[in-house]
Amino acid sequence: MDIFDKCYSFTRADEAQEIGMYPYFTPIQEVNGNKVKIDGKEMIMVGSNNYLGLINHPQVTKAAQQALERYGVATCGSRFLNGTLDIHVKLEERLAKFMKKEAALTFSTGFQTNQGIISTIVGRGDSILTDRMVHASIIDASRLSFGNVHKFKHNDMVDLERILSSLEEDVGKLIVIDGVFSMEGDLADLPSIVKLAKKYNTKIMVDDAHGIGVMGKSGRGTAEHFGVEEDVDLIMGTFSKSFASLGGFVVGEKKIISYVKHFARSLIFSASITPASVATVLATLDVIETDTERRERLWQITEKMKSGFQAMGYNTGTTETPIIPVIIGNDELTFKLWKLLREGGIFTNPVIYPAVPKEQSLIRTSYSATHTDEELDIVLESFERCGRQLGIIK
Repeated sequence: MDIFDKCYSFTRADEAQEIGMYPYFTPIQEVNGNKVKIDGKEMIMVGSNNYLGLINHPQVTKAAQQALERYGVATCGSRFLNGTLDIHVKLEERLAKFMKKEAALTFSTGFQTNQGIISTIVGRGDSILTDRMVHASIIDASRLSFGNVHKFKHNDMVDLERILSSLEEDVGKLIVIDGVFSMEGDLADLPSIVKLAKKYNTKIMVDDAHGIGVMGKSGRGTAEHFGVEEDVDLIMGTFSKSFASLGGFVVGEKKIISYVKHFARSLIFSASITPASVATVLATLDVIETDTERRERLWQITEKMKSGFQAMGYNTGTTETPIIPVIIGNDELTFKLWKLLREGGIFTNPVIYPAVPKEQSLIRTSYSATHTDEELDIVLESFERCGRQLGIIK
C-alpha cells in the first residue's frame, strides 16, 4: 500500500467544487467594514469572529503601522531565544492586569496556546476531563499530554461528577472547558463546574477564545460573567476574535505560568508573534477597557438577530452569545441554504459533522458591534426568503 493512497482516493472536495457546493477556503478580495468582496461581488459578512468590529479601527491600524516601522515585519526567532520584544513583555503585563491574574504568557496562535498549556501541565498518570464539545485544539492537546483523557456529555454535570468520583483522590486532575462553545454559542456551566472541582480537588482551565471581550461587565469573559474568576485556575484566550489580531495567551498563578513558559514546546520551538500583531492587541485592549458601548451594541444586535430567526421559525438551539446557529439538521439542506444565501450576498459558514453532532448540521452566524441595522435587516430578509424557498420554514 502506498502511503499517499488515501490522498489520491479523497474526491469529496473536488466533487463539491464541480457542482458549486464547496464553501471552504473562499478567497476574500477586499474587506470594507462588515462587507467583503468575493469574485468581484460585495457581500455582508456574518461569519467572522470580529465581535467588537476592531479590525479596521483607526487607533488599531495606526498602532500596527508604527510597530512595523520600529521593529520590522517579524522577529525571526522564538520567545525563548531572540524573539522576545519589549512589547511582548508589555502585552503580557497588560493582559495579567486586565484579567486580574498574577501572570500571562502569549503564544503565536490559539491552537498552540492550548497545545502548550495542556501538554505541559498534564503528564503521565494525570487525568484531564473535557466536555465532548470542546474545541479541536483541546482534543489534540489532550492526546499529546500522555495523561488519561475523560470526556463527559455536553454540559452534563451529573456525568462529570460520575467521572470525577471514579478517579483516585491522589491523581492530578484538570477540567478543561470552553467558556463559550464556538459552534453552538452556549456557555459552560462554570458555577457547577467550580463546585465539583472544589469537591474533588480538581483544577480548572477555561478556553475563553469566544468569551473574552464579549462576556462579563468588563469584557474579561465567561468567568467574570458568572462571578467565578477567583475559582478558575487558568484562563486561555485568543487574539483572533475580539482582539482583531493573531495569537493566544494564558493567565494564571505566576509559578504555573513560569513552568509553562519554560517547558511548553509549542512556545519554545515556534517564532514569536509578529510586532504588528502584538501592537494590534495592545491597541484593541485599550478600546476594550474604555469603550463599553461596543459591547452594549453587540448585545443589542445579538437579541435582534436571535429573536428575528426564532420569529421566522428557525431553531437557534441554546445559544446565549453573539454566535447564533441556525440549525437545519440535514447536510444537503444546510449546503443548499448556504449557497442561496451566498448567491444573495450573505456570507455565512455551513457546519456539519464532525464539527457538530450528526444530524445537527447548521449555518453558523456571528455578529460584530459595527453591523448596521440596515445590514442586519438584509440578512434577516435573506434568511426568510431562502428558508421559505427550500421549505425549511413556512
